[in-house]
Amino acid sequence: MTSVTGLGSNDVHDRRGLDFSKQRLNALPQEIFGQAEYIESLNLQINELQHIGHISQLINLKELILSWNNISEFPAAIRELKNLQRLYLNQNKIQKIPTKVFSFLVNLQYLNLSNNHLEELPADLVDCKSLKYVNLSNNYLKNLWAVVGLPLLNELHVENNRLTELPAELFLRTDLKVFRVNGNQLKTPPEEVCAGGVKDIQSYFRQLEADLGGDTVARVKTLFLGSSMAGKSTLCRSLREGRAVTVEASDRTVGIDISEVEKDGVQFLFWDFAGHEEYYLTHHIFITPHALVILAIDLSSYDIEDAQSFEDKVSFWIKNVLMRVPDSVLLLVGTHADQCEDAEQRRKKKEDIEKKTHDLLEERTSNLDQQISHIIDKSQHDEFSEHLTQLHQLKGYTLKVSSLITIDCTKCADIEEIQKHILQHVQNKRLFPNIVRTLPHSYKEVESSMRCLIKKPDFPKHGIVDLHNLVANSALNSGNLSKEDLHSILRYLHRTGTILWFEEIEDLKETVFVKPSFLITLFKTLVRHDLVKQLMEVPSSILKKENCPNRHRNKWIDRLKSQATLSYDAVRVLVRRALMQADMARDEHFVKEMTGTRNKEGKILSLLRYFEICLPTNFARVLNPQASEFEPNKKWGSSLTQRHSFSEPEPACMFPGYLKDNDKVMKMWGQDDPEDIKVLVYFMPEIPHGVFHRLIVRLCSMYSTHWVGNSCLLAGYEAVLVLVKKSTDIDDQYIEIRCKRPEHNLLAFKQLWNLILAVLSELNKLSSQWPGLYQYTYSPCREPGCTDEFKWKDWHSLPQREKVQEEKMTCLNGHTCKTYLLFPKDPIFPTSNHENPDYLYANISMGPMK
Repeated sequence: MTSVTGLGSNDVHDRRGLDFSKQRLNALPQEIFGQAEYIESLNLQINELQHIGHISQLINLKELILSWNNISEFPAAIRELKNLQRLYLNQNKIQKIPTKVFSFLVNLQYLNLSNNHLEELPADLVDCKSLKYVNLSNNYLKNLWAVVGLPLLNELHVENNRLTELPAELFLRTDLKVFRVNGNQLKTPPEEVCAGGVKDIQSYFRQLEADLGGDTVARVKTLFLGSSMAGKSTLCRSLREGRAVTVEASDRTVGIDISEVEKDGVQFLFWDFAGHEEYYLTHHIFITPHALVILAIDLSSYDIEDAQSFEDKVSFWIKNVLMRVPDSVLLLVGTHADQCEDAEQRRKKKEDIEKKTHDLLEERTSNLDQQISHIIDKSQHDEFSEHLTQLHQLKGYTLKVSSLITIDCTKCADIEEIQKHILQHVQNKRLFPNIVRTLPHSYKEVESSMRCLIKKPDFPKHGIVDLHNLVANSALNSGNLSKEDLHSILRYLHRTGTILWFEEIEDLKETVFVKPSFLITLFKTLVRHDLVKQLMEVPSSILKKENCPNRHRNKWIDRLKSQATLSYDAVRVLVRRALMQADMARDEHFVKEMTGTRNKEGKILSLLRYFEICLPTNFARVLNPQASEFEPNKKWGSSLTQRHSFSEPEPACMFPGYLKDNDKVMKMWGQDDPEDIKVLVYFMPEIPHGVFHRLIVRLCSMYSTHWVGNSCLLAGYEAVLVLVKKSTDIDDQYIEIRCKRPEHNLLAFKQLWNLILAVLSELNKLSSQWPGLYQYTYSPCREPGCTDEFKWKDWHSLPQREKVQEEKMTCLNGHTCKTYLLFPKDPIFPTSNHENPDYLYANISMGPMK
């Protein structure tokens, strides 16, 4: 599309595409009607239009872009645009679409109506027989019957609506290839089926059709969260047994415990999460949407007068639930009530927790409103459109928090009372609209057969089976399901937590963990708070089995304490010990599959690396202490002679979460300088636990030159180093990205911003896994002492450097800064003879990938 702002040219070709975006128009520009018959594309996005009268005069219009306006009534005049092929009406306020509009748009191929207020679709939408792409996300739709029967429909987006059922006719014997439906309360098919995409949905409906119906099942995943020794395990096991159960301190949860129980026709899958900080790294992997979350709060140690008590025991957990599963139901349970002084003290603590929880949720809403108002009040909604969309989505999430119930886990009456309390919540259709799902008979049969297989005496105790053998097992596949259909069922069971099958991991795609609890047991071997103690307790017999001298034990411990690394030898020893303790070490082939060898990681390390909990340290050679000091604009590296004077490193893995300080990083970086290029990324409500360490793992995998600390990372590519640091300023948590300012060197500035954009890109990918998290990016004013900041726009468009056009920018305090020191913009320097302009202006490179 040719981008012009008016009809100044007499060339008909130039007039075919007109761009009037971002001009705050409240009416159509009159100049377009003088040559209406020539216009084929009209861009009116990001304006203030409410009506588009006379649009019907553009009889040859093929593309109409009306995104981000104030349109509340669907423009019926669009029916006259019979040549229209692409229509964008997203990000408006449309509540209803009249009939007898789409029946005239026989050439329409692309339709975007996302982010409106639609509750239903017109019946004649099905008359648009040419439609290939439809986006209806972020509306209030309750059914999709209007899009059933579109013969060419290839891609359909319906995220964040009010759908509970999908029509089988939309998937069976159609050309649909891409379908996005997350953010709905689906029962048919269940969300866990839809997460597998079109093929899994088609498999589901094929089997449902063959069954002439299906079975209904009520199931809810129940997560037990809370600080260490809060009584989670006691509560979980008491609920499982239906009576008061005592759990000794030595028997507390390490990692995650999984169990299943059925109460009054509802299947509960209990996941008991350990409360020690080291285990938080794995929590995000298994905390899934639409779960019942039970937060155990130790009332006996809760201190009303100590703000940190609420922060540690309540606020931390609520914020994490808000960020990871913001639409969940949260039950507050005050444990150890019997250890409080009296009933009055219990009452006061209960009221204090409830009030502070209410204030916490209100503060979140207020903060979101402030962010929205800040953008709108400054009339910046055109430049921060994606920020606004995300903020409104965050406001739409509602964490349902119950009143706190106090219990004494030693009393059966209290256990019975909380059982009733839980059942009342899960059977409330308003809180759990999709708890009852419809499943084909084959789904239940496969799951039931799986449970029978596990009970057979010849079935492996560890529950790890080969995918091919499992699929070929006649006991599991009595209905002669196709391989594809059985795989779809296994994916569903994986997403419900019944089994674990990581088909996206190359080394594990042929492995199925039929007993998820065993995998968690192996996770506990390496992700635990007492890892040093575990290494010290490894018997000499196990060391001999792995050909490791006893003196290596002290070396492993020293390296773990000082460098947060575990050699492959240490990993093998720890995993073998865990297998022996579980009586699963008799099959040496199986042991080696799990532990790995001296030069090859086993399946456990493959999983931990996949979940970004650790990273191999042998991607780069040993750092040379005799290497020259890093200098800006000078390529860093040791000579070949120096490199070969040092031996190859022992294969090992680093666990950033175990690092204790930042001394090595800051020594290498040196002092901060006011001239440094600096970008700050703020998080609301806070940085999720483990996200920064996962960012470290990602960046270390991208850049072989790196130094790592507990809360900072220094990574380099060519002549540029970037410091990434986790920081806190009063109540604000943010990540600081900092580079040394180069001299007048165009290439160095390009590399600098490429590094910063690479960090932002990876951070954005990580943040997307936390639906309730909001992040925003600033560049501080360059004037010393100034507190003002320049907010980044929808930053992922910034690699197109022409998006930032101003050469200078002025802060609210009146200080003027050069734009290329704030945002990714090429500075204007004389180009030296040896620099190749084509190379300098090539697409952004994120540096070498490992």
